[in-house]
Amino acid sequence: MTTTGYASAPGAGTIINAIATWKGSAFGIDLKTNAKVRLNGDDKIIGTIKEGGDPGLIERCVELVFERFCYQGGAAVTTSSEIPIASGLKSSSAAANAAVLAALDAIGESMEPIDAALIGVQAAKDAGVTITGAFDDAAASMLGGVVVTDNRSSTLVLREELDSEVMIYVPRTQAYSSQTDVGRSRLIAPWVDMAYELCIKGEYGKAMTLNGFLYCSALGFDPEPMMMALETGIEGVSLSGTGPAYTALASRDQAGELTDAWSALDGKVIRTKINNSGAKIQR
Repeated sequence: MTTTGYASAPGAGTIINAIATWKGSAFGIDLKTNAKVRLNGDDKIIGTIKEGGDPGLIERCVELVFERFCYQGGAAVTTSSEIPIASGLKSSSAAANAAVLAALDAIGESMEPIDAALIGVQAAKDAGVTITGAFDDAAASMLGGVVVTDNRSSTLVLREELDSEVMIYVPRTQAYSSQTDVGRSRLIAPWVDMAYELCIKGEYGKAMTLNGFLYCSALGFDPEPMMMALETGIEGVSLSGTGPAYTALASRDQAGELTDAWSALDGKVIRTKINNSGAKIQR
């Protein structure tokens, strides 16, 4: 057993938001959250988020890992992140995955990646930061690449690696998943199912864009950033999660053009890429 564990996990972007149908799809993005879990002789688990915020999620992640392996003791868990919070970029899933893996590292235990992700999903439900459990987001963060999931049964339907530039527009506002209007989201379920079928066929760009227009309409977000992306020739652009960020899959030339276009908007533009490697213990 070590006394301190370290891990990192990437954020993710949305292809299909699972709130309407429980079926989702997401892809890892190369923005990460780092976690450190230091064991101590106390009987409490105390969390600290360097950017500020409620540490309840990461504390619950460590608690569940300790319960799984019957570890008796306390710990200090700390996270730091380059993922904008409350923006739909899966900062909670990344924090949960990183905290779970760091806790496993600290006590010298291991789990299958999907099982580790499911601990984070349960912690997110317990902490009240998710509606569906966000298994799609958790799987994309833990495994990297593109994943398609059934969140109701916590089933991984498919995963594949994909190389692409990722453009992100983050408005200055924030939106918390737990405050999303689920009723309006469920109204668009038949059309979200159409997007999901495109996703199963591997037509991620079309699926993503259809998802984006549907959820912008249901949740009251402006589709203009999506239209600006389509004008550059990009096929895949969407509201990410429940917003307010937008993500687009782009070629290098398209990424440069979209950077210029989105830079005229009020907010921040981030250029990154798909992360295919997922969450990792750092040793």
